Amino acid sequence: MKKEHVLHCQFSAWYPLFRSLTIKSVILPLPQNVKDYLLDDGTLVVSGREDPPARSQPDSDDEAEEIQVGSKYYGASLVAPEFPEFTTKVQEAINSLGGSVFPKLNWSAPRDAYWIAMNSSLKCKTLSDIFLLFKSSDFITRDFTQPFIHCTDDSPDPCMEYELVLRKWCELIPGAEFRCFVKENKLIGISQRDYTQYYDHISKQKEEICRCIQDFFKKHIQYKFLDEDFVFDIYRDSRGKVWLIDFNPFGEVTDSLLFTWDELLSGTNLKGDFSEGEALEQDAPAFRCTNSEVTVQPSPYLSYRLPKDFVDLSTGEDAHKLIDFLKLKRNQQEDD
Repeated sequence: MKKEHVLHCQFSAWYPLFRSLTIKSVILPLPQNVKDYLLDDGTLVVSGREDPPARSQPDSDDEAEEIQVGSKYYGASLVAPEFPEFTTKVQEAINSLGGSVFPKLNWSAPRDAYWIAMNSSLKCKTLSDIFLLFKSSDFITRDFTQPFIHCTDDSPDPCMEYELVLRKWCELIPGAEFRCFVKENKLIGISQRDYTQYYDHISKQKEEICRCIQDFFKKHIQYKFLDEDFVFDIYRDSRGKVWLIDFNPFGEVTDSLLFTWDELLSGTNLKGDFSEGEALEQDAPAFRCTNSEVTVQPSPYLSYRLPKDFVDLSTGEDAHKLIDFLKLKRNQQEDD
């Protein structure tokens, strides 16, 4: 995998070519000061909030004193920068897409941070919703700091122009998403996207699903993407229509799901696993899905979660926990 392969999978590189096949989206250049804010390791404070959360009144004079102490010593770190011009552009884009969006950067979406949102979802209605997810996401940080981590060429890293991608919010059923692996412009593998769950309809319809994806690939994708080795994600709706969701590099930076990268790179164990009575073409891709509830696994995103107490503290939703934290910090300073 080379750096140019990663660049070709940026949203803005492929979206103009496949606009009619995918979800309506808006691409906004990301200002440098916004990038700096997103990468700041300081206290998680969300900028762009239109209506600040209601604060609980202190129950006693002691608590009021502690809040003043906290403001005195930590107030500077709790003030979020504002980006009025960028906020306006983002809100206009969100409104043009129906009022709710799915956000991402050049490559990644903050899927690992969904748990921190008020709705436990990536559905965003304001810039503050987006900032909360982005600042909590390792995937977004990786986009900023290590976009070419698995590339084999040692040429200098290209100068990156980062962008905020806003996609019209659609309620997608996880059991209808699939990841497709293409090598030398040949579809070699299809994997259930949400491999941690068992979906009965996938096991029953896998031949039909595979054939549908093959037809979509040959008609719309094959020989039209910028590289001959790549990965693309699709969604098959209830009517059987296939929608393009995303492109990813063909390499370790992309999750291989129910395959291994050794299999995909070498081509071993990738024959279509259908019976003669279900015959597809001889060159049918390998199709893999979770075949029973016995093989169900925990979500891979669980390891990114934080204890609820820490979440309450970081979002300022529990004033008592914040007061306890400030007391602890003051006691530490007095001990020092």
